[in-house]
Amino acid sequence: MNIQFLGATREVTGSCFLLHCGGRQVLVDCGLIQGSKADEARNAEAFPFNPAQIDAVVLTHSHLDHSGRIPMLVKAGFKGPIYTHEASLDLCRIMFKDAGYINEKEAEWENRKRERKHQPLLEPLYTVQEAQAAMHRFRGMVYGEKKEIIPGVTIRFRDAGHILGSSIVEVWLDEGSESRKLVFSGDLGHRGAAILRDPEAIKQADLVVMESTYGDRLHRSWEETWEEMAQIFIQARKGHGNILIPAFTVGRTQELLYTFARHYEAWDMGRWHIFLDSPMAIAATDVYARHSDLYDIEATKHAHEQGGLFSLPNLTFSRTALQSMGINQISDGAIIIAGSGMCSGGRIKHHLKHNIWRNDCQLIIVGFQARGTLGRALVDGTDSIRLWGETMRVAAKIHTVGGLSAHADSDGLVNWHGHFEGNPLTALVHGEPEAMDALEERLISETHARVITPGQGEQLDLLAL
Repeated sequence: MNIQFLGATREVTGSCFLLHCGGRQVLVDCGLIQGSKADEARNAEAFPFNPAQIDAVVLTHSHLDHSGRIPMLVKAGFKGPIYTHEASLDLCRIMFKDAGYINEKEAEWENRKRERKHQPLLEPLYTVQEAQAAMHRFRGMVYGEKKEIIPGVTIRFRDAGHILGSSIVEVWLDEGSESRKLVFSGDLGHRGAAILRDPEAIKQADLVVMESTYGDRLHRSWEETWEEMAQIFIQARKGHGNILIPAFTVGRTQELLYTFARHYEAWDMGRWHIFLDSPMAIAATDVYARHSDLYDIEATKHAHEQGGLFSLPNLTFSRTALQSMGINQISDGAIIIAGSGMCSGGRIKHHLKHNIWRNDCQLIIVGFQARGTLGRALVDGTDSIRLWGETMRVAAKIHTVGGLSAHADSDGLVNWHGHFEGNPLTALVHGEPEAMDALEERLISETHARVITPGQGEQLDLLAL
């Protein structure tokens, strides 16, 4: 009985953990590696296990750094069930199709260059068809439901409060007379965040596998964050420019739309024309609307009173490429929400091309920016960027609104961990080294926790716990 750490070790992306129990193998998460081109090239490498021998997959949530290699897993021979919350299933259906389309287009673009150089052609990581085929393996569950997924392995999903359907996963392993309980935090939500409930507390575990994304920092209070946003809009109105918001299509986009609706009068949102320029984000917003049973009390009340969660009279859904290009004709008065959240692809890059060099443009960063991404370079203060071979001066005002994060901060992580009884061993994952080390130090000094930070491929004997 053991666990092998195969992703998100000393880095934020690529979550993947392999459980061995009673001759069976279960994978928890199977995520894409995101970041620089060198980082993302690792996605094409073979899995460090035989996919055909994996008995089941348990998925914490739909974000691609946790789910995005599942179509590759199925393509490589995995034939077992994939268990996740039913809302995550709905979101994966959208996200996988979009990822497959992007893979196809990127391979097509690269192969045009390779053909001219008489180089071997590349295959996409997976196609739209392969992404859709992977969905046949999914099995939806709900929070609180306890299920034996294979002999000796039982799971239960608990609300992680990160995005719709995001889950903390309790895993019970039984092998002969030995039993162990593991808890995977997945990505833990930011307490008090819009729409969703706060992460559930769990008391019992032999091993806690815990994210550490923001283990080295504290978020601003919600009151300070709302004031910061209000000031950005006031500044933008005076400057007569556009506001660009690169936002993750699942989670952050819906939180923004709901926040705009809640502060519509106070922030004078009626002065703006708001564009949601992402077909995938539009589809994800529909999924959020359908799963209203997962809202917190405030969001439930708002949806009931306003006839929906995202009721904005000046909101335009931009679905087609032609509609998206039309937005670029607007130089003043537009709030443009577009993916990708780290500016590494998608329609936001086109809007950057038309606005980043303008002194009156405001760029609002509302989510985590991984090292090696364009978004991270902008946050770090680069004075120029390159888009499609053209170098552009960065004249726009860059705002990093960290208080909007969908991840728990250091206090939130320590607080969630503090509910465990009996001081279980804690393995920190899903964090850059500085954040992970800072959280380790806090947990040890403040709670006397037993903490490890596993390396890539490291195994842990669970019977030794």
